[in-house]
Amino acid sequence: MEKLFKLKENGTTVKTEIVAGLTTFMTMAYIIALNPNLLTGFGSQGGQGLWNGIFLATCIASAIGMFVMAFVANKPFAMAPGMGLNSFFAFVIAQIVSITGLSYTQSFQAGLCIILIEGIIFIVLSILNIRDKIVNAIPLGVRLGIGPAIGLMLMNIGLGSNAGIYSEKGGPFFVMRDFFGSLTANFAKDSMGSGYGAMVLTVATMFIGLFTIIVLAHKGVKGSVILGMLVASVLYWAGQAIFFKANPFAALTSASWVPPFKDMAENTLFKFNFGSLAQIGWFTIITLIITFCIIDMFDTIGTLVGTAAKANMLDKDGNMPQMKEALLADAVGTVAGACTGTSTVTTFVESASGVEAGGRTGLTALTTGIIFLLCMFIAPIAAIIPAAATSSALIYVGILMLSGLKKIDFDDITQTAPVFIMLLAMPVSGSIGHGIGLALITFTIIKLFTGKAKDVSVLTYILSAIFLVKFFLAI
Repeated sequence: MEKLFKLKENGTTVKTEIVAGLTTFMTMAYIIALNPNLLTGFGSQGGQGLWNGIFLATCIASAIGMFVMAFVANKPFAMAPGMGLNSFFAFVIAQIVSITGLSYTQSFQAGLCIILIEGIIFIVLSILNIRDKIVNAIPLGVRLGIGPAIGLMLMNIGLGSNAGIYSEKGGPFFVMRDFFGSLTANFAKDSMGSGYGAMVLTVATMFIGLFTIIVLAHKGVKGSVILGMLVASVLYWAGQAIFFKANPFAALTSASWVPPFKDMAENTLFKFNFGSLAQIGWFTIITLIITFCIIDMFDTIGTLVGTAAKANMLDKDGNMPQMKEALLADAVGTVAGACTGTSTVTTFVESASGVEAGGRTGLTALTTGIIFLLCMFIAPIAAIIPAAATSSALIYVGILMLSGLKKIDFDDITQTAPVFIMLLAMPVSGSIGHGIGLALITFTIIKLFTGKAKDVSVLTYILSAIFLVKFFLAI
């Protein structure tokens, strides 16, 4: 282990890395079931066979990406099919169905060709160091602000959108909007109907979990994040049993524990449908590939830089050593996703939870990847982790990531303005890439009109122009 991951050099131990990997997994385990749900309209499109294929692809492609991250880059970052990218991919599939008249499964197989091409492009760009140069072209002030912006995004996910409760009144209901956003408790109770009790349980256990993490971390207890999540989970399960007479472990007895490899082989494994893809037109195909590339590239760059900053992995110039290898792992994960049957695999922002738990090397990523593979056999266990426990960890890590703001020169408006635009844009848009894009545009315009155009690199001008085209032409 020492020879492979250089644990002593990075100031960590096997135990710490394994706990960090498990912590990361628990905060992102939701993707295992959510990704096939989103890509099949919660099972309404493509049938159970397609859902099963995407489920296995999610586990396998994520693990492959993390193994490359572990052994090639030796970084603690986890990967999975990216949120936002999967929803956009589902929209693209629906458009292919509309244009071609093909079945959803056939259209899905056509869409996988786009993901394959995107992944191959990224592998080439990574090998040629072009993606690395793009990272370095981002102004230092913006790079320093990425971590805090991601922190706000994590807090927004935890506080704003991680409940997703349904009732006869509709849904999903969210913590910040429907519970704290209500004028009175009676208004919230009336608007959520029977879902109000579940929301109260979620909010109570979420904050108890958060406070547990904070107290344990303050006392220097290792594994505070995972212990806090465990406390929140146990309280949530107890609340379900006591107040709602529900069995929180029902999924463990009713679910299948046998991986549906046959469904994967029939529906998603190397099922590239280039012939059907050509029916939507080459201009549309090229536009879609560019769009996926832009979103994925800057989401990945933002996550890597922001999380690395929190782990003190950046050098004095704000650059991360072995960025090329980390980006290559992301590209390999995307190709693996296309080959097995899922949308773009990217570095997950929830990796920050593992970093906070002490993860500093590839052993963290390896641990998370192994658990993802095991989930092909133990998926029901991942499914019972409550959203309240995940929220506790995400909010805590988000708070910690705000500390990066102290490195920004607040006396320089050319630094602070782009950063604060990004701080607002990232959680509101739900996209790391869009937040960085707006920050780059803001930085470039300010420099141009303050007589400091020479401070902007040629590549930064190009990136700003690309984002302007993307935003205003809706590419």
